[in-house]
Amino acid sequence: MKFGVIVFPGSNCDHDAFFAVGNNLGQQAEFIWHDSTSLGDVDAVILPGGFSYGDYLRCGAIAKFSPVMQAVKKFATDGGLVLGVCNGFQILVEAGLLPGALVRNRGLKFICKELRLTAGTTNSPFTCAAAPGQELRLPIAHGEGCYVADERTLDELEAEDRVAFRYIDNANGSMRDIAGILNRERNVMGMMPHPERATEPLMGSTDGLVVFQSMLRSAVTA
Repeated sequence: MKFGVIVFPGSNCDHDAFFAVGNNLGQQAEFIWHDSTSLGDVDAVILPGGFSYGDYLRCGAIAKFSPVMQAVKKFATDGGLVLGVCNGFQILVEAGLLPGALVRNRGLKFICKELRLTAGTTNSPFTCAAAPGQELRLPIAHGEGCYVADERTLDELEAEDRVAFRYIDNANGSMRDIAGILNRERNVMGMMPHPERATEPLMGSTDGLVVFQSMLRSAVTA
């Protein structure tokens, strides 16, 4: 399986994602620069964490205009797997690929710590390797990771089994403890915790591997 890792000006978790899928998952990975108009022959795309374009306007609001995002949108429309982590989640929301918004954390402070969360569903290409209700320990590192949406959207996410992850330790105040969500077609997922930072014992947790193993399993069985 070949993963494409998008690199925006200000991305700082691109190498983490590249290492996670290349070294810990044992799959191919390549960087794709933000001004590329093509994704090449990748099987999945990762929008990594960081501060795309310095987050000077609003997190992800400038990155959504990058040329590569048109290719990402087409890839998603055609059924390709797209994973957005932290700033990548914010970009997917700003680009209209996922509903809702990410706003300032409860308490208005940047939070960098390991949290407990649980798999909200196993019915997705990003969580199918998880056990129902499996508890994970993953780090977060964000200032604007509080997920908000109108009640109708929240009800739809829950009714359609599209809440991919929920916080047990809800440090940022996200509505209904939402840590990650899926699009209606279930091939796009955004999550604020960093699975790529929990893929080997030296990192303190290997729980993040379940996300990448799920993507690999989905690609193999597709």
